[in-house]
Amino acid sequence: MTISLSSIQARKIALQCQGLYQRNSFGKGLEATAKVIDHLGYVQLDTLSVVARAHLHTLWNRVDGFRPDHIDSLQQKGEIFEYWAHALSLLPMKDYRFALPRMNRIARGEVHWYQKNSKQAKHVMKRIKEEGALSSKDFDDKAGSKNMWSRSPSKQALEQLFMEGELMIPRRVNFHKVYDLRERVLPEGLDLSEPDEEEFCRHLIGNYLRAHGLGQLKEMYYLRKGLGPAMTRVSQQMEEEGAVMSVMKEGQPYLTTQEALNCLDSPSPRAKLRILSPFDNAVIQRKRIKSLFDYDYQIECYVKKENRKFGYFCLPILRNNKLVARLDAKASRKDGVFHLLHLHVEDSKENEESFYKALRPELKKYAAFNGCNRLEIHKISGTEVKPDWPD
Repeated sequence: MTISLSSIQARKIALQCQGLYQRNSFGKGLEATAKVIDHLGYVQLDTLSVVARAHLHTLWNRVDGFRPDHIDSLQQKGEIFEYWAHALSLLPMKDYRFALPRMNRIARGEVHWYQKNSKQAKHVMKRIKEEGALSSKDFDDKAGSKNMWSRSPSKQALEQLFMEGELMIPRRVNFHKVYDLRERVLPEGLDLSEPDEEEFCRHLIGNYLRAHGLGQLKEMYYLRKGLGPAMTRVSQQMEEEGAVMSVMKEGQPYLTTQEALNCLDSPSPRAKLRILSPFDNAVIQRKRIKSLFDYDYQIECYVKKENRKFGYFCLPILRNNKLVARLDAKASRKDGVFHLLHLHVEDSKENEESFYKALRPELKKYAAFNGCNRLEIHKISGTEVKPDWPD
C-alpha cells in the first residue's frame, strides 16, 4: 500500500532533513560547518551583499557559532571545494569525483559561458605554473565592453579552465577568486575516477533525499539536461532494492526513504522562526516550495525596479512549518543600521502579535550577524497591525 503524506507531514520531513529546526543539530563551530556542507551536498555561493552573502546566511541558519572564516579554514584544509552544482557552490571534497562528468564534457568542447580561447588559456596556465596562484587582478587586460557580463580575455580563460577542472580555487581574497593548478589543490589520495551514469544518478538521488527528505526526480536532476531517462531507470532499481520508496502527497508522487519517514514518529522540535536566504537550499527550487509550502516566490533583483512587488533582495520568512512573510532588507554596516525596507506578511490569518514577538529576536540576531545593532522599519504590507517595538 502506498503511503500518503499530508502537506504538514511533508514539510516536517523537509525541514527536519534541511536542519532548519535547530542551529545545533550538527554541533557547533568549524566542525559543524563542515558537517552541514556535507549533509546538504552543496551550499550556493553568491556575490550580492546587500545583506550577508547567501552562503554565509545559509550556514549561519544551521550552525551554532558559525563564522565566515570557517569557509576559509575548510578550503585551506582541503575539506571543501568550489564548483558548479546548479550554480557556483561550496561542495564537500569527498564528492569531487562527481564533478568530473561536467568538467570533462566542458574540456571536450561543451560550452558553459565562453568559447575556449586556446592561446589565452595557454598564457594563463603558463603564468600560474611559473608564478603560483593568481587572481584575475594579476592580469592587465581589460573587458572588451562595459556590458554587465563582459569579462577580459584572461578572466574568460581563468573561468573556462576552472570549469574544465584544470584550475581550482584554493582561497578567496575579499571574495575575489584565487586560481591555482588542480594538482596543487587536491588532497593526496583522493579518488579521481569518473563515475559512470548509474553511479552518478545514485549519487544525485541519495544526496537529494538525505538533504531534503523527499522529492520528485525532476528536482534531483534540476538543470542537468538529458539525465531524465537514466534517473528514472536508476530510481526504479533503487526502489526495488529498498533504498528508496514512493509516497503520495496530495495526488503527486514523491520519492523518500524510511529514514526520512522516521522523522514523523518523533515530536517536532519547538517551532522556530527563520529568515532565509533566497538561495537557501530549502527554497532554491521555486516550483518545489510552491508545491510544498504554497508559497509563490521570485527573487526580484533581476526585475526592473518599477515592476518589483516586494523588493530587490527579498528574504523568505519561515515559521511553524510555513513560509509566512518576506522581507526586503539592507544592511548599512557603516552606521550599524539594519533597514527593513519592506516587510510583507503573507498570511493575513497569521497571528500578527505572536509573529512579531517571534520575529524581533531573530531579526536582532540576523542584524548583528550583518554587523548592525539597530533596526529601522520603512514599510509593512499585508496587515494593518504594526509591531509595538521600542526604538
